[in-house]
Amino acid sequence: MNAGSGRGGVVEAARRIETLLAEAGRPGRIVLARHGRDIRPAAERAVTQGTAGLVAAGGDGTVNTLAGVAIDAGIPLGVLPQGTLNHFAKDLGIPTDLDGALGVVLAGHTRRVDVGEVSGRIFVNNSSLGVYPRIVRLRERYGARGPGKWLAVLRRHPFAAVRLVANGEPLLRRTPFVFVGNNEYRMEGLRAGTRETLDRGVLAIYVMNASGRRSLVWLGLQILLGRTGQLQELDTFLLDEATIELKRSAVGVALDGEVAELRPPLVYRSRPGALQVFVPPAEEPAPG
Repeated sequence: MNAGSGRGGVVEAARRIETLLAEAGRPGRIVLARHGRDIRPAAERAVTQGTAGLVAAGGDGTVNTLAGVAIDAGIPLGVLPQGTLNHFAKDLGIPTDLDGALGVVLAGHTRRVDVGEVSGRIFVNNSSLGVYPRIVRLRERYGARGPGKWLAVLRRHPFAAVRLVANGEPLLRRTPFVFVGNNEYRMEGLRAGTRETLDRGVLAIYVMNASGRRSLVWLGLQILLGRTGQLQELDTFLLDEATIELKRSAVGVALDGEVAELRPPLVYRSRPGALQVFVPPAEEPAPG
């Protein structure tokens, strides 16, 4: 459990999990991580002690960390959505309430889903570079007090020259924002920003065409409102792997909402079926 995840009430949630496990007669151990950096070591210790599965109680960043450990160990991952957005759980149809989500884990139905990878780092939802990782860092620093500072970042060298190489063909673009999804995102309608499936084995790469600062301000507002799935000024590419080259020694790259410094070129690839995850059972087709 991530003590810093979005919903709060961690102690109460932990007690509820203990109660549900006891009622189900299933052994389990809860580890409370005070900081995000504590999550991976705790999960790796659990693996060495012979755990049959890992369960992430937190947001998408917690899911990302535990997914990497679960893939390496070859064991299934459960998800108890306790974050702010919980994109991964919602796209898999996992209930967002604690009782329902733990019920999915205890039922034991699993399926294999894809993950994306960039330069050896995985992501279950998406990765991006450009202004979005910079805004994430400002949000972490200033919290809700900083919308003016978040938008101010768009006035300081917002465009970057990128060279996208896919299927041996280069594409040169000067852009403020490159977004790489683990499978394709819906871009319109009430379900914009969600995915229909997580097992097509593709990356969806979106490159923003911003003609000037007015477009950048619009981008910033959509990011602040959590509506990146509704951006229209995008070129879209569906690929299983691609390389993004930049003239920089290091670049901030967002991975499921967390930012890491990576060295270009950024080598992206899909890893089909790499992660085994607990999901609700598939609905049976109606008779007749």
